[in-house]
Amino acid sequence: MKKILHSLLGPTEVNKDLLLLLLIGGLYSLGIFLSNTFVNVYLWKQSSEYTAIALYNLSIYILQPITFIFAGKFAKKVDRVVVLRAGVIFLSLFFLTVLVVGEKAASFNMLLGGLLGVGYGFYWLAFNVLTFEITEPETRDFFNGFLGLLQSFGGMIGPILAGLIIANMAAFTGYTVIFTISFVLFICAVITSFFLKRRKAKGNFSFKRIFEERKTNKNWGKILNAHIFQGLREGTFLFVISIWVYIATQSELSLGMFNLVYSGSAFVLYFLATKWIKPRLRKWAIFAGGVSLYLALSILLINVNFTTLLIYAAVIGISYPILYVPYISLTYDVIGKSWKAAEMRIEYIVVRELFLNAGRVLSIIIFLIGITLFTPDQAIPFILLIVGSGHFWIYFFVKGIDLRKQEETESAYVTDTTMTTSKNP
Repeated sequence: MKKILHSLLGPTEVNKDLLLLLLIGGLYSLGIFLSNTFVNVYLWKQSSEYTAIALYNLSIYILQPITFIFAGKFAKKVDRVVVLRAGVIFLSLFFLTVLVVGEKAASFNMLLGGLLGVGYGFYWLAFNVLTFEITEPETRDFFNGFLGLLQSFGGMIGPILAGLIIANMAAFTGYTVIFTISFVLFICAVITSFFLKRRKAKGNFSFKRIFEERKTNKNWGKILNAHIFQGLREGTFLFVISIWVYIATQSELSLGMFNLVYSGSAFVLYFLATKWIKPRLRKWAIFAGGVSLYLALSILLINVNFTTLLIYAAVIGISYPILYVPYISLTYDVIGKSWKAAEMRIEYIVVRELFLNAGRVLSIIIFLIGITLFTPDQAIPFILLIVGSGHFWIYFFVKGIDLRKQEETESAYVTDTTMTTSKNP
């Protein structure tokens, strides 16, 4: 497998744990794209209410950061690999619960959202911390890029396969089949996690200290603010667009086709972004990705039909990798050069996710207020214009990040601390 990776992405040195983490990420992506793409439509077909879908997603984004904090404490006392395993188990329970409640799922929308939020919290806390530990600055772009390739591949295969299954089976039988397949994929991910090297952490869980670090570490404060705006777009867009595709076509197969076009474009661009976007070009790439994502909205607002939706899918499939590959790498580099990064890496990840989900919650609150005061047809285009600008604003926070100054400040801090300690034995 290493030879294949080297031939695709150059002579990047990879180790066993990095490959295993990529495999787990791939299984996760396939399981999520196979089923979670259709959960919103599944709930829509049962309720035909935007409010039910929004509350389902709101439950996810409220429980996810709360779980992140709990998972962070747990990871400090036990092991990050165990936390990762717990996340995949909760995700498995989510799909198992969907299978059990069946056609009454819309009545349990907040319960299902809560279960998914807990699963996401455990999984992404562990996955992000393990990414930080297993990768180095020189392998970070490679890892994020190749993970993006796997996610795009899962996004290509999963939804179109699920759409075909649903379209060729009666009533809700197809949904039962795809939720079962996802359940099995997550069990495989749990098994794979047993081959990862155990990674224990030492020390206390200093969440408050790292939360306040943004006041003295300007780079940390800027990247956190950027994550709020990242979440602002994601919170609403992650469910509204899939509902629009279904409403426009009344076909799950069309939703699968939408995701195939999106993920196919992203697959190619993740490959290119990994090879071409070097550290010196990161900020310009973030700007270009953010601008193109916002401009892509004009495609939807002019006229919503299946053709325009497919064009939109292709454009955002090109734009997301250009933004995310350098943005994620820059985030980890900021953390890596921050105060006590090695000791406090879990806390940094928890605080980052808190800000990201704050943006997502704000997005859905704006959405709920909008569709309450006005009809959905009137409100949603304006809501998308507001929250859709989120990725555009990311650049204006990250453009002032200077990793060299951060390193100098950290070195000065360490020297000052050493001198103070020597004077006060």
